[in-house]
Amino acid sequence: MSREFKETYEDIKIAPPMKRLGAFIYDMMLIVSLLMVSSGIMLTLNDGEALDNSPYFALYQSALFVIVYCFLTYFWTRKGQTLGMLAWRLRVQTTEGERLSLGKCLVRYLVGILSLACFGAGFLWMFVNKQKLAWHDIASGSHVVELPKRAKILE
Repeated sequence: MSREFKETYEDIKIAPPMKRLGAFIYDMMLIVSLLMVSSGIMLTLNDGEALDNSPYFALYQSALFVIVYCFLTYFWTRKGQTLGMLAWRLRVQTTEGERLSLGKCLVRYLVGILSLACFGAGFLWMFVNKQKLAWHDIASGSHVVELPKRAKILE
């Protein structure tokens, strides 16, 4: 099943690492806000008691994991852009130029977490790799492209 984007551009190129970092920081601020609101709701449901000593702690952490995955997957599968990527004119797509499937999103998310867990080595790989790909790009068969400023959309 082909999941092509509605708009195609004449001149797109692999996104530079510094632009990707800017979009990442923007998105991380949004994700932290989302996690704070989610934690507030979960604390309210737990009568205001801390969840770290609760028997529900594993459920709480799992819920936060799933919330972030759903947040990112929603944006990656719809237009290929999170809010941070939209601000920096970036888009994630498959190497064939199509939208990411749910499976590719899951691989991208899990390997992205691994990349962060290795002190950011997976993200820093963009500066070493000739195609400017991070570990999660390579694993999911995707890449982040920079969209032109005022592009003529091809029909």
